[in-house]
Amino acid sequence: MPIDKLIWWVKIPLEQSGMRTVLYLLLPIFQRMFVYIISILRFELKTGKKYSLFFVLFLAVVLSGCAAKFRAAEFRGAGIMPAAQLEQPPLGTLQNPIIDSDMSLPDALRKEAPPEFKARQGLVEVVYYSFDSEIHKGQLVIEERLVEDIRQVFRVALANKFPIGSVIPISHDRFFKNGKWNEDDLSMLSNNTSAFNYRLVTGGKSLSRHAYGFAIDINPVQNPYIKGKIVLPPKAVYDTRKPGTLSSNCPVVKTFKRLGWTWGGDWKSLKDYQHFEKVLPDK
Repeated sequence: MPIDKLIWWVKIPLEQSGMRTVLYLLLPIFQRMFVYIISILRFELKTGKKYSLFFVLFLAVVLSGCAAKFRAAEFRGAGIMPAAQLEQPPLGTLQNPIIDSDMSLPDALRKEAPPEFKARQGLVEVVYYSFDSEIHKGQLVIEERLVEDIRQVFRVALANKFPIGSVIPISHDRFFKNGKWNEDDLSMLSNNTSAFNYRLVTGGKSLSRHAYGFAIDINPVQNPYIKGKIVLPPKAVYDTRKPGTLSSNCPVVKTFKRLGWTWGGDWKSLKDYQHFEKVLPDK
């Protein structure tokens, strides 16, 4: 191969890779080295000796290492970072949300419940705007046929920056106390949004809609259960002027109603502002 073509074979990739500075500094050195190496190889091919072949291979390895270092230095000088070193999006953004819950379905169903009730549930991941003005990601256990409804509602909540405290299944360790799940209504006191919970109706003896995965409670602290003098969670105040409070004009409430859900804020005998339910027929 003629020397000029050999130099051209090295020059073009260097130019295409953006290493022009390195190219013009090293090109004269490369030219002399190539001429010297080729002359040695021609001589040894005639004489049958092959010692310089090993030298050429060693030199190629060294030069490739130098080129890599030059290129890294040039990237840094231009303010460009290699792909592996690119920073992640800031925590609390849509691309990198704060993780509030990352459970498997079996873990999210650890609380005692009949197997036939658990078998109907699905685990849905939701992204939401929270009270810290950051984007969070949580999980909700709900009857599997209602999963798409929940996704629609949370998309509306996120688009309207309706703040949600947290969305964590009742079977999370933080709601386990003194050997019991959700003792003292820990989820409610934590202002946690949840759905499936095998329990009785508040103040009653029949199963709650939550026991079937047909109901969801959102932001209990801002949207309490009120019946006479009973307020749950205790000392909660319903004030529609406060962020995270549900009202008839709230896009979240309107979306639930459009999808066929009932809102506890419309009930007459009591008010359960946090509560939405949608009863489905048996499969």
